[in-house]
Amino acid sequence: AYIGVLVDDLVTRGTLEPYRMFTSRAEYRLLLREDNADLRLTGIGRELGVVDDERWRVFNLKRAAIERETARLARQLVRPEDLDEPQVERVGGPLRRELKALELLKRPNLDYETLTGIRTVGARIRAAAETAELTEQIDAQVAIQARYDGYVDRQRKEIERTRQHADTALPDDLDYEHVRGLSNEIRQKLGDVRPATLGQASRISGMTPAAVSLLLVHLKKRRLKSA
Repeated sequence: AYIGVLVDDLVTRGTLEPYRMFTSRAEYRLLLREDNADLRLTGIGRELGVVDDERWRVFNLKRAAIERETARLARQLVRPEDLDEPQVERVGGPLRRELKALELLKRPNLDYETLTGIRTVGARIRAAAETAELTEQIDAQVAIQARYDGYVDRQRKEIERTRQHADTALPDDLDYEHVRGLSNEIRQKLGDVRPATLGQASRISGMTPAAVSLLLVHLKKRRLKSA
């Protein structure tokens, strides 16, 4: 994923100094995790003809198992009386009301193994073709997706918002010194490049999604004042 970030940066943004690859260079790094690389890229690899039938079969087995288990936990309710003392401690104290198992899994101290040990939740039904390694990957991915779900959802909405406003024009007379919240480095780069749209601004080296959002807010305030 980060090789892709590197190539995209060099092609679309260029560089005036030696390029160093940091995770911070990926604007949406919550989506570019190593644990979900196969979920993101195997389908693309299949379309390009570089994923063989066996790998494709195992991938579909894994993806379907993750989806089934996530759906099961989203339906399964856990009541306060369902927990024994060690489980109460792991979830951070007694439950005040019944919760969906998937909500419980979002708690930092509760792992997947403990959750499925709750009598009303129970273990996942595993496919006969699952290897021990694949089972471990599936269980881990269910827990990871549950914990990151809210953050990933926000990031996807941010991506969609950025796409929607990519063609928003930046006035020729826009003074970036008056855009509150921008760093001096970003102000200088915007002043030097003078991008015509928010989309062009987002492709400037060092530009962050937060800075693009600040520009959008400034433009909206500017339009309201002139209305």
